[in-house]
Amino acid sequence: MACSTLATWLHSSSSVISHSLLPFLFRRRPTLLPSNLRPLMSTPNRLRNPLMEVHAQAKRGFSVKEDEVASPADLSFEAPLKIVEYPDPILRTKNKRIDTFDDNLKKLVDEMFDVMYNIIGYITDVLGCGILLSSVIRILRFVIRFTIRYAIFAKSIRIYETDGIGLSAPQVGINVQLMVFNPVGERGEGEEIILVNPRVSKYSKKVVLFNEGCLSFPGIYADVERPESVKIDARDITGARFVFNLSDLPARVFQHEFDHLQGILFCDRMTEEVLDNIRAELQALEKKYEDKTGNPSPENIASRQRRKVAAGFGKS
Repeated sequence: MACSTLATWLHSSSSVISHSLLPFLFRRRPTLLPSNLRPLMSTPNRLRNPLMEVHAQAKRGFSVKEDEVASPADLSFEAPLKIVEYPDPILRTKNKRIDTFDDNLKKLVDEMFDVMYNIIGYITDVLGCGILLSSVIRILRFVIRFTIRYAIFAKSIRIYETDGIGLSAPQVGINVQLMVFNPVGERGEGEEIILVNPRVSKYSKKVVLFNEGCLSFPGIYADVERPESVKIDARDITGARFVFNLSDLPARVFQHEFDHLQGILFCDRMTEEVLDNIRAELQALEKKYEDKTGNPSPENIASRQRRKVAAGFGKS
């Protein structure tokens, strides 16, 4: 997921990650929570809105009862990982449950964080191929992040950044139930959170509209409505099970990535009016897929009706 209004969240004392989550975070740096984020922490009882039990909502995505266990082959990968873009069918494929918690899983998590943080630039029209412009991007990073998400210079040079704050395994071609995120979106800052086989047990009645982006939809941003708070059951990087609450931006990042694990994309949750505003961009990605693979696009946004997805979550 890519979000552009982090500054507001970072300075909001209402943003919550429950204390019950802290013992289970897999920290890549052996440090305490940065001082600038400590005001954002609270007790589990501080969620501002009552959470609804997940039992009356319609099923969405894949049935938990039908979950298959991932084999070693399902978890195999080669670095560097690459982002899978819409409309690749991998993004709609059923994701398997992880039962093996080993060094390979930790390596996969590290690689996913690397992809999530990575800044990439391309010259697309001049040379007809992608050329890494890491040094240029480093110089322009601040400008790009806060003033332009997507820029075209002289109609021949396109530079963009992933601007990632969350990533799910299917987005890098691995169909297992794994996600990583860091609401700060900066390497070395904030907390890096890893969730394995996550489930949602409760969610708030209050829903919030927010402008979202997605690494699998480069350059596309649109408004999506989601519950403000969620209660989650998951496993950590060691396989230990835990329950915790999220609200505000962390809750939204989780829900975006959780949707990926259910084969649901953020465009599925957009209103027809919002979808119409990005339809041309989605069509461009479909054509890009066809040109790259030589196969017809598995999705056709021009003729597709909005997918019916529940506002809440399927029973876990």
